[in-house]
Amino acid sequence: MSDAANEPQGTAVPGAERPERTEVATFGAGCFWKPEALYREVPGVVDTAVGYEGGHVANPSYEQVCSGTTGHAEVVRVTYDPEKVSYEELLDRFWDMHDPTQVNRQGPDIGDQYRTVIFTHTPEQEEAAQASKAERQKQYRDPIATSIEPATGFWMAEGYHQCYFEQRRSGSGLLGSLLGR
Repeated sequence: MSDAANEPQGTAVPGAERPERTEVATFGAGCFWKPEALYREVPGVVDTAVGYEGGHVANPSYEQVCSGTTGHAEVVRVTYDPEKVSYEELLDRFWDMHDPTQVNRQGPDIGDQYRTVIFTHTPEQEEAAQASKAERQKQYRDPIATSIEPATGFWMAEGYHQCYFEQRRSGSGLLGSLLGR
């Protein structure tokens, strides 16, 4: 269990009520824009934030992370109501939204900041993530490259990255095409 009240707040999901008790999950699945948009659609998710985790530089900028010198991954931090959505359901979404067999890349995005990673906030999350990874491995011929690491510090990305697709909605169907719909 994680107390999200002590975490910096992300962007509230429209229509989602903030329950008394929330938990936090953090996932890296390539460029953070798509995972954030997909998690914002999950009933029970109350807010999201994109940022950087897993590196050795405090409060890195996007440019620093993209240089490959900070060790950070692009991640989405998901605050959710465990009465409405389980951590295991969020893990299922994680596996479905990217190719977990790719090393330090997703699609055309290449670099260790695009690595596939689950940052766990509790021993229960670590156990669930390990079990989920083992179960998903049965569906792949290639080994799953996803690392499972303890969360050590989340640094919020710049404002223009938050809810990136929502900020750029247009009648052109751009959001749907970028999300593979």
